[in-house]
Order: sequence, then structure tokens, then C-alpha cells
Amino acid sequence: MIGVWAALPVKGFAGAKQRLAAVLTPSQRQALATAMLEDVLEALAAAPLDGIVVNTADPEAAALARAWGAEVIADDAATGHTGAVAALARHLAAAGRAAMLALPGDIPRVTPAEIAALCDAAGPAPSFTIAPARDELGSNAVLLAPPLAVPLRFGDDSFFPHLKSARQAGIEPRVVPLPGIGLDIDTPADIDALRLMGADRPSRAQQMLAGFGR
Repeated sequence: MIGVWAALPVKGFAGAKQRLAAVLTPSQRQALATAMLEDVLEALAAAPLDGIVVNTADPEAAALARAWGAEVIADDAATGHTGAVAALARHLAAAGRAAMLALPGDIPRVTPAEIAALCDAAGPAPSFTIAPARDELGSNAVLLAPPLAVPLRFGDDSFFPHLKSARQAGIEPRVVPLPGIGLDIDTPADIDALRLMGADRPSRAQQMLAGFGR
């Protein structure tokens, strides 16, 4: 599919990843969130996309996004993941963009090849393509053409509700499991899973966690 824009909501780095508090200090969690976002931005910058737009009110995240060539908006950025993605969808639709790939900034093993695979799997508009979380409960990436094709509501158990929403909109969803996109880092168990992935080419996040003794 051509005409795809990546859309990332970023809450900010301060106070990030509270569910990792048992194994990482506040400063370590902030550094990890920064490293993961840069891993994602690097993959997106090398992928066959028309552009990247980041929704954040955090100055540090905005500067990092711009350094990787992303457009930055601050529209409902603090209202939660669903509200921030909805604002991104409205922004892209208003700009006449053909499609939106919404994904989070905490999937440090995403690759340009996975992004390309997701775009290749998408059908002609209107279409809805989704890459689930590794537990097949969450929605780690959704590709909508056009950007407002299906209403989105994210959360720990959003995968099957998103399939239902697509069908209610008259669109048969396409499901594309991808290991890098599927691993978002929220819990100590996720860190353990990350340690086992791609040790020959560790991401920034993996290198940082190794430096922390994780």
C-alpha cells in the first residue's frame, strides 16, 4: 500500500513505564522510554512510508521525533492512547493522507521489514490491517485506509474488539502477527522476552537494559 503515514502517540518520558518500577529506577525507566522511541523512529524512517507524525506534548520527545524527520503535533496528547491516536487520525484525514499506521513507541524490536510486510498485507481502501500483541489481546499496530475508516479504542484487551469494530464498519480485517511489533515493553516479563530477541543485533533499548544489568 502506498500513501501510508506512521502515527505515534507519545505521553512523555517523565514517569514512564510505571509497571517496571519493581526492576528499574525512575531515571532508568525514563532512559528506556527514550531509547525505545528512538528504536521505533529509526525503523519507521527506513521503512517504505510517506511520512511520520508524532503526537506529544513532551519537549524532549518532540525534539527526538523531529531529529528523525517526523512531523509533531500536540493535540489531545495527554488524554491517553486512544484520544491521541484519534487526534492523529483526524490530522491525517484533514491533510488528505491515504492511510494511517498507528503504533506505540515501546516496541523496540520493530523493523523496517515488518513495517513493509504490514503495508504489503493491506488491501485497497477501505481496509483495516492489524498486528496483535504477542498475547493476542492487545493491538500493537493498526493500519487504516482511510485514516478514519474504523473507530479505535486501545487497551490491554483491544485486539478482538478492534476486529469486531472493523466488521461493523463493513471491512474484513487482515491480521498480520509480527514478532517485533508484537513485543511491547510494559512488564518485567516483557524485558525477559526482549532479552531473547535479536541478541546479534541488539536495539538501543536492549543495550541500555544490558547496561542496567537487565
